[in-house]
Amino acid sequence: IYVTPELKRKRRLYKIQFFVAVLLACLLSSYYIYAEYDRNKSEEVSQVLLSEVKSFDDTTKKSTKNDAIIIVLSEEEANEEPEVNTNEITNNEITVGDTTYTTEAIITIPKIDITYPVLSQTSDELLEISVNRYWPPKGKIQLDEIDNYCIVGHNYRNGKMFGRLNELENGDIVEIDDLTGRTLKYVVYKKYVVQPDDTSCTSQHTNGRKELTLITCTNYGTERLVVKCKQIW
Repeated sequence: IYVTPELKRKRRLYKIQFFVAVLLACLLSSYYIYAEYDRNKSEEVSQVLLSEVKSFDDTTKKSTKNDAIIIVLSEEEANEEPEVNTNEITNNEITVGDTTYTTEAIITIPKIDITYPVLSQTSDELLEISVNRYWPPKGKIQLDEIDNYCIVGHNYRNGKMFGRLNELENGDIVEIDDLTGRTLKYVVYKKYVVQPDDTSCTSQHTNGRKELTLITCTNYGTERLVVKCKQIW
């Protein structure tokens, strides 16, 4: 077969295209592996926070239940320095490594089998660690004083964080432990999708009804999935 210059040119072009395709496949695979590794590391931090918050919550519940009274027996005991572990918890502040996180609640959704600490602020960095409080935006809170408590979380394809939030249906239960010894229960009553700039779901005008709003990305980040819940206990 006579190899024409045009055929040679096409062969070179095919080789270049094949090389570029292989290179892109390697880069995409490396990115996916790194992203999954990063998500797993963030999940580990979240679980450490959850463990510490649960420990604090259990202690609070026991103290509330038993109405415990602490008595200092001696001046020496009063002056003793307490032991500090690597995951120190002071009130609702927990230090993991070199970073201190402020938590305010634990969210549990039995239907999709998730339990996460709710961090008290919202940022890109904190959303990598756990679900975040979105409203109210600042300051300490009392859930009984908030008409619409809003929580945001990432929609991960592996189902972590709010990755399975779309599976919730009307009647499903969401629980919030508020770290004062109480477990508040909410029931899902509405689910819908909005544009990213539509924040009407965070409105505090609820006619006095206590609500919980869960928000995550959907449709490849182009829209927001909103799950509305009302307090039943």
